[in-house]
Amino acid sequence: MKSVLVYCGSRSGNSDTYAHAAARLGELLAEKKYRLLFGGGNVGLMGILSNAMLDHGGEVLGVMPQRLIDREIANSRCTELRVVKSMQERKTLMEELADVIITLPGGYGSMDELFESLTNAQLGFHHKPVIILNTGGFYDPLIVQLDKMTEEGFLLKENREKLWIAATPEELMQMLLQ
Repeated sequence: MKSVLVYCGSRSGNSDTYAHAAARLGELLAEKKYRLLFGGGNVGLMGILSNAMLDHGGEVLGVMPQRLIDREIANSRCTELRVVKSMQERKTLMEELADVIITLPGGYGSMDELFESLTNAQLGFHHKPVIILNTGGFYDPLIVQLDKMTEEGFLLKENREKLWIAATPEELMQMLLQ
């Protein structure tokens, strides 16, 4: 069973579009028998995604530092919940277990995770696909910035191409099935 790591917000955002996309992705991943790796929370897009997976018979592995379990509500429905000591340990473990890395809309944490995964790919620490789900054009400004970084010589074209972009959960699934 392939494992898909999904980084996403502990908030749901201001538009139902984000929640619908997260739920649909969870449904599709479960349908295709992928295992979900995620931050373990039962809040925001994390909760929506993981509960959709579980509602459709999917396997879900959450990874969360004890400190966050004490502050947030962990998803008690997870097939497995691993407790780690730090955010760094969380990211390292999830990336090691993953076959694919996906980022949905989110805040600082999601951006940190996305860029760490891209940096690790750039440095050759992994060769896993890194995909953003650009729901409703959420990542359009970031894509413009990455293209600017490439144009100005700060990001090599081959490293820019390490980030794949999907507009919908269905398009993302097509990328996974190639």
